[in-house]
Amino acid sequence: MTNHYHLVIETPDANLGKIMHYLNSSYTTYINIKRKRSGHLFQGRYKAILVDKDSYLLELSRYLHLNPVRANMVERPEEYSHSSYCSYISNSKDKIVVTALLLEMLSADTKAAKERYKTYVESVQGEELTSPLEEVYGGIMIGNEYFIRSVLSRLADNQLERTEVSHRKGLRTNIGTEEIIAAVCNHYGVALAEIAGARRSQPRNMLIYLLKKQSGATNAEIGEKFGGISYSAVAKISKNFSKQLIRDKALQREIKKIQQQYSIFKG
Repeated sequence: MTNHYHLVIETPDANLGKIMHYLNSSYTTYINIKRKRSGHLFQGRYKAILVDKDSYLLELSRYLHLNPVRANMVERPEEYSHSSYCSYISNSKDKIVVTALLLEMLSADTKAAKERYKTYVESVQGEELTSPLEEVYGGIMIGNEYFIRSVLSRLADNQLERTEVSHRKGLRTNIGTEEIIAAVCNHYGVALAEIAGARRSQPRNMLIYLLKKQSGATNAEIGEKFGGISYSAVAKISKNFSKQLIRDKALQREIKKIQQQYSIFKG
C-alpha cells in the first residue's frame, strides 16, 4: 500500500524475526541507494498475527487482495502490480508466491481452484467488507476457539513477558483466580484448604502453575492462597511443573480437562 505492506507467510522453521529483519533492512538499503538518502525507512516494529489457516486464511487473503481496490488505487485487484493476486487466478508465476496451500482449499484441480478463487474474491468486490483483523485475539492471533486454546496452552511461562508480544497484559489477565481455583477443586473433589495444605502434591503444584500461567495474579498474591509461601517458591513450583508437563502426556490431558471448565476468552 502507500505507507505499509501486508505479507501472509508460513514459517515452518519459526524464523519470522530473521525474515522480517532481512526484508526490511534489504529494502531500506535499496531505497537509500536509489534515492541517495540515509537512515530508517520503516517506522516502528512490524506487527505479526498468527492465523488459523483452516478458519481464516481464505477470508484474510481475499481481504488483502482487495485492499488496493478499496483504497481506489485500481479498479480491479489484478491491475495492482504489487499484489500476488495474479499468481492465484492465472498462469502468472512469482517465485516468492506459493499458492497451493490456499487453492487446494477450493479444489484439488488447480485450474478449477483458480477460477473458484477469482469468483470468491470478485463476489464481494464493491461491498463493504468487515476486516478479519478486527477479530484478532489478544493482539496476536486470529482463529476459532479450539485454535486459540491450543496456542495459549503451548505458550511457555515466560513468552508473554517478551516485549514484542502485543497486549500481553490482557492475555495474562483474562481469567479470574477464583475460576481456576474452582475448576481445580471441582476436578479433584476437594476444597482449596485441602489442596493448599498438601505440600508437594500434584493438585497443589498444578493449581499454582495454572494461576501463574493463566491469571493476572502476582507470585505474592498466589503465595498468600497457599499459606504465605514466598514469591520465589511460587516461581520454582510453576517452573518445575511446567517441565513435568512437557514430558507427561497424561498430565497434559488432565490439564486440558480442567481448562475446559473455565473460559480463557475475554468478554
